Formats: sequence, structure tokens, C-alpha cells
Amino acid sequence: MNAIISASDLATALAGPNPPALLDIRWQLSVARAGGEPPFDGRAAYEGGHIPGAVFVDLDRELASAPGGNGRHPLPDLEVFGAAMRRAGVSAGRPVVVYDGGQGWAAARSWWLLRWAGHPDVRALDGGLAAWEGPLQTAVPEPAEGDFSPVPGGLPLLDADAAGALARSGVLFDARAGERYRGEVEPIDRVGGHIPGAVSAPTAENTGPDGRFLPAGELAARFKALGATDGRDVGVYCGSGVSAAHEVLALAVAGIPAALYVGSWSEWSSDPSRPVVVGPDSQ
Repeated sequence: MNAIISASDLATALAGPNPPALLDIRWQLSVARAGGEPPFDGRAAYEGGHIPGAVFVDLDRELASAPGGNGRHPLPDLEVFGAAMRRAGVSAGRPVVVYDGGQGWAAARSWWLLRWAGHPDVRALDGGLAAWEGPLQTAVPEPAEGDFSPVPGGLPLLDADAAGALARSGVLFDARAGERYRGEVEPIDRVGGHIPGAVSAPTAENTGPDGRFLPAGELAARFKALGATDGRDVGVYCGSGVSAAHEVLALAVAGIPAALYVGSWSEWSSDPSRPVVVGPDSQ
């Protein structure tokens, strides 16, 4: 099953006899913005224009639980998540396509959650809304209630202990920017640095200038050069389990299965007893 879909193929699918449920997951990381600008409002962006038939899903409220000791974007409450998916028209026997504003992180989070929760047919729009050349609409659709019921376990999941162990026994990719991995800057979390043994593999290097994924062969070569060779278990973390989902998606495009550490650095670094490495080396 392909993990991504092109804009042209999406247009064809939407016009077909069994159109996919379409989810708009526009979101940006909430950090202080220059000039005191208000935080990005995904719902307002959605209401300003979206792919026809798309339903807005709120990442912070419906694809994650409240932040705490287990990270900034912990797994959502399954009842909340399931209700949000059914409201959006998601059913077990209906394909799903997810997209965001173009960065791909939020769409990948919803792709990962749906696949982890047992949905068999989910794809992310490659390049996001920026790749869509068709019309947009402002009317908010009201799809028929779906029947999707989350059943966890469809994709592998790591907790903090398992992530630390995988960094020694397999390969654990750190999907954050290199300067955060090295601990040179840390704009959000308690301390900078990385999990001992983790390998720097910034998410931004999985896509081209147009925001679309690199070809599968190029992605496979990239990850293999970083240690994801045959027979090794692979995991990914980031700051809070959002951009890491994008890296898991990139690995899926490359044909490499990978586990997600949802708590990621925001969970790992919150516990002073966990070891932290600063600098360019994985050890």
C-alpha cells in the first residue's frame, strides 16, 4: 500500500465512485513569533480555503493529549481520536487522504495515528496543499458519520526505555534539525542534545525544494547510509512526535519499516535521570 498520493491522483480519486475521506490537518508548532504575531490558526486557514470535501482536524486537541511528563504531543485519548475520525467521515472500508499546509509534519502525524490505530488505507498528499492545483472551497462539509474504531498496534511504537535500548541495538534516528541534535540551540525543551546512540537524520532532508518527498530510491539510499541496513530495527524521534512521524512516513516510502517514539525529546529530556549527549557524535 502506497503511503503517499500525488495531487493529480487525488483529484482522480475524489472524482471516482469511492472518494476518500479527506482530512485537512493544517498546524504549526506554537512558539513565540516575531513581532508578537498571534499563533498560527489552522482552523482559520482551513476556513479561508480548502480542498473540496476536506474536514478540518485539530492536531493539538484531536491527534494528541494534553502535554505533560510524557511529552508535548502524547498519544490522544482513543475515544477523542475515534470520535474526531468518525466526525470526519472516516470508516474502516473507505480510503483516507490527509494533507496539511505543505510542511507535511501534521499530515504525517495523522497518517501515522490512523495506521497505528488499525486503518488499512491511508495516504498523505505529497507536497500538501501547495501541490494541489484544483479549486478550493470555503464551505464546511458535513460528511456522513464514519464507523472507524481505533485498534492500536498497526504500527510499532516506542516508549522512552525502548527508544534508549534501540539506539544501542539497532538504529534510532533523531529527526530534528542538526543544531538541536548537537545541543547548540534548544528553543523549547529543558536541555539540548540527543539520546545516547541516536543518529542525526533531519526530516527536512527527506524532501525537495517543492516540499515533496525525494524518490523512494534516494530516500532508501539516504537512510541506509545512516545505518538503516537490512536486518536492523529502526526507530525515530524528534521534539514531540510530529516531525518524527514525517520521517517514519519517508522511511515507509523508502520501503523501510520504522517505530515512532511519540514522547520524543520533550519526554526524554524532562527526566533529569536520563542521559543526554551534546555534540556531533552519536555516542
